[in-house]
Amino acid sequence: MVGSFNKITIVGNVGRDPEECMLPSGDQVTDVSVTTTERRKDGDVTTWFQVSTLGKTADTAGQYLRKGSYVYVEGTLTMHGYTGRDGQQRQSLEVRAHDMHMLDKSGERGETSAQAPNPTTDATANTDDVLF
Repeated sequence: MVGSFNKITIVGNVGRDPEECMLPSGDQVTDVSVTTTERRKDGDVTTWFQVSTLGKTADTAGQYLRKGSYVYVEGTLTMHGYTGRDGQQRQSLEVRAHDMHMLDKSGERGETSAQAPNPTTDATANTDDVLF
C-alpha cells in the first residue's frame, strides 16, 4: 500500500505583525498571516494563508517577523470549523508550520523593526537562533 502525506510550501509576505499567545500547557503559539500573489493573464490572484507556529519556531517568528517580511513556510494543511459573526458555520484552512525561514536580506525591508542576528558578522550568533 502506498502511503500518503499532507504538505504545503508557501513563499510570500507576512500580512500583519505576528500574534503571540501561550497555551495552557505553557507552549508558545505564534500566528502569522502570509499572502501570496499569483500573476495571471487576467490579473493577479492574491491568496491569504493563516500560519500557526509552535515552540522555538513560534519564539523566533514572534521576535523577528513583522508585516512585510518575506518568508518561506513549509507545513501541513488543516481545516477548522467555526461559527461566523453572522451565526453561519464556516470552514477555515490553516497551515501548521514545521519549517520557516526568513528570506529578507538584512535591511531590505527598510523598517526599524528588530532584525535577526547575522551569523557571518556576529561570532556569538547561532544559526539555530536565526533560521526557523
